Amino acid sequence: MSTEHSPSVQRRTIIQGAAALAALGPLGALGARTAGAAPMARAPFGPDYGPLRPTKDQTTGLELITLPKGFEYVSFGWTGSLMSDGLRTPRAHDGMAAFRDGDLVRLVRNHEVGGGPAFASPAYDALEAGGGTTTLVFDPDKGELVESYASLAGTRTNCAGGPTPWGTWLSCEETTHISADGTRHGYVFEVPTKGMSNGVPLTAMGRFSHEATCIDPSTGIVYLTEDATPSGLYRFLPKTPGTLADGGELQMLAIGSATRQTYSDATGTTYTDLSWVTIDQPDPGRGETSTVRQGIAKGGAQFARLEGAWWGNDRAYIVSTSGGPAKQGQVFEYDPKTETLTVLIASPSAQTLNNPDNISVSPRGGIVLCEDGSGSEYLHGLTATGEIFPFAQNTVVLPSDNLAGSTVKAGNYVGSEWCGSTFEPKNGNWMFANIQTPGITLAITGPWRKGAL
Repeated sequence: MSTEHSPSVQRRTIIQGAAALAALGPLGALGARTAGAAPMARAPFGPDYGPLRPTKDQTTGLELITLPKGFEYVSFGWTGSLMSDGLRTPRAHDGMAAFRDGDLVRLVRNHEVGGGPAFASPAYDALEAGGGTTTLVFDPDKGELVESYASLAGTRTNCAGGPTPWGTWLSCEETTHISADGTRHGYVFEVPTKGMSNGVPLTAMGRFSHEATCIDPSTGIVYLTEDATPSGLYRFLPKTPGTLADGGELQMLAIGSATRQTYSDATGTTYTDLSWVTIDQPDPGRGETSTVRQGIAKGGAQFARLEGAWWGNDRAYIVSTSGGPAKQGQVFEYDPKTETLTVLIASPSAQTLNNPDNISVSPRGGIVLCEDGSGSEYLHGLTATGEIFPFAQNTVVLPSDNLAGSTVKAGNYVGSEWCGSTFEPKNGNWMFANIQTPGITLAITGPWRKGAL
């Protein structure tokens, strides 16, 4: 048992089942909107969930976030809290995914730490890499953390990644750092939901500033984003679907016959003339041409800071954090069956959506966007009619040091970004999310089926 323990949550009565909300219709209907159509202004609150209100954390008793009436949460996995393996929880919580393990939920969580030393052993780079992943085991019936431990160490700037259909986590390094001893970073690492990763980089999946991945379960094709400008939207064609270590081919999306910039494309823009160009050298070294420049030279499309990615509703959802006419973010939908890419939303202002980053899809088909702008930070929902609404707000102000057995300091953290939103996959009764600084993981439950999520 972990030395970090949270009290049980008074569970609400929640209807079972994971069917999409028929009353809302498929989110795919968003793709039918006309090019240049303005997104609806942000609603003050979810049309079905209701207004946000200060809500107490059932671990600390503090009002860390606001939520609609009927929702509640517990916090755990704070920075510096003691894990079951005797190590302290690293800081900078980021991307995350949830996996069912019988009656329990396993969370694999990134830590976006750059310089070393490594926080655990064995480590890919023991001296110059302090990032990696931790795994947390949560009991959804009791609302309690059961266990936590290090699962990948010696990597740098593990920002996002993505779950695989075969039940592992892909953790992505958002850097191309080369350590003094020549160890290269900028790779994807596979992490099991039980035990520790072998720490072997999946070099065929490219060396660049990786952000996130998502996988088409029908083909095993992996889609990858790059946090840079210009960035490419990549796909990895594995030699053996489900066994990424066997290698494969890395490709970059092209739109039309010449390289196209999508930076300013508005809501409703749809691209149908899509193709994929092969990246000849997916693992470039110092002084060699980067993957994105290789792709652009062949006509690959250019995006502005591609970050979040998630597979849901039989398609890939991709976030450009600073794209769109207002540079406040775009959400793309890629449908591999029709080979179309559509701008679902291009935020017209920071008041509507302020630089979204991580994205996830609930078992019911609803989209959650993690905001990473400036000022107040929200978790947003997206309805089938294209309406954005705030679901939760970060209101973390800590009155004292070392809360929840952590090493965090008192202070105001309301400007810290949301990361790693993910639903437990069996029935979606719990959503998990991180507040990156001071480093807190939250488990939220309530009447999801009342609304779009």
